[in-house]
Amino acid sequence: MDTSRNSLYKVGILSLLCAGVLYICILSPPNTDPLLPSACLRSSSFTNTTDLVIDDLEAALQKASMPNKTVIIAVVNKAYVEQTVEADTTMLDIFLESFWLGEGTRQLLDHLLIVAVDQTAYDRCMFKRLHCYRLVTDGVDFAGEKVYMSRDFIKMMWRRTKFLSDVLKRGYNFIFTDTDVMWLRNPFTQLSKKETEDLQMSVDTYNGDPRSQDNLINTGFYFVRSNNKTISLFTTWYGMKDNSTGKKEQDVLLELMSQGLFKKLRLRVRFLPTLYFSGFCENSKDIWSVTTVHSNCCRHVHAKVQDLKAVLRDWKRFKEAKVKNPRMAPNRTMVTQWSEHTACFNSWKPPNNTLRN
Repeated sequence: MDTSRNSLYKVGILSLLCAGVLYICILSPPNTDPLLPSACLRSSSFTNTTDLVIDDLEAALQKASMPNKTVIIAVVNKAYVEQTVEADTTMLDIFLESFWLGEGTRQLLDHLLIVAVDQTAYDRCMFKRLHCYRLVTDGVDFAGEKVYMSRDFIKMMWRRTKFLSDVLKRGYNFIFTDTDVMWLRNPFTQLSKKETEDLQMSVDTYNGDPRSQDNLINTGFYFVRSNNKTISLFTTWYGMKDNSTGKKEQDVLLELMSQGLFKKLRLRVRFLPTLYFSGFCENSKDIWSVTTVHSNCCRHVHAKVQDLKAVLRDWKRFKEAKVKNPRMAPNRTMVTQWSEHTACFNSWKPPNNTLRN
């Protein structure tokens, strides 16, 4: 009998202790005191994590992000990922190939997020085992080629701007890159690491002054830090969409800059020299320094693909020359000879009109 009473007594005491712990952990206000029992900390932690909702975009950003919440973002559609009968490669293939051939660029693919604006582009992205996000726009078909300055092209550029604004609002810094930009070297080595730089943007032509707002900006490649100033910039920028009929987002941003918005927001903006961040509008004159090459000043996807293939051939010749001549140093004795951008030049010509009987 005494043994039974002792057992019941111990069970009662244990029950009271458990009830006390449950009261402290569940009913009492949260307490960050490190002296609380570990069981309480586990219960509190579990409650907090279950309250956090992570949507598809946040999950994709987290997977691609660097430790400092920086991602590389590219937007693609069907025209950039699917081969035609005439083509032997795609724009996305060439873009990814540049990461393989570039210097210090392969590891950056781990932080590249491909944003697909149609199902075909998303399926191809997943097939290539990249970080992928499907951007859905109700009632709009972004699958086919959007010829420069066509109505659908302008719509897609504005949709891109809204998406990138949402990324900034989530606290992520990013490099945005068009897929017709070849990454020949790691651009982070040429971008300023100062957190005071809010926006670093490529240009079509460079006037020699990285702070001059007379530079002709190009939104095909830029690095932006997430802060209140840049979020305000993108919010204002996208807010101009309905009052900018017939204008692409790049033209509107240029107008906002000329109207003093950058100064009003106290944005610190750096414009990137074409020596490093080159393009077909203005070639880099130094292959030892060039970091990216953009097929700007070009109208059609097919033309871009043809001339960018030539860029990669030029790059491979340069790399081979360095291997064959190990003593060759970047002393400017090797002059950059980029192939002519013939296909892009011809893309601006009107189609031949044949007379019919």
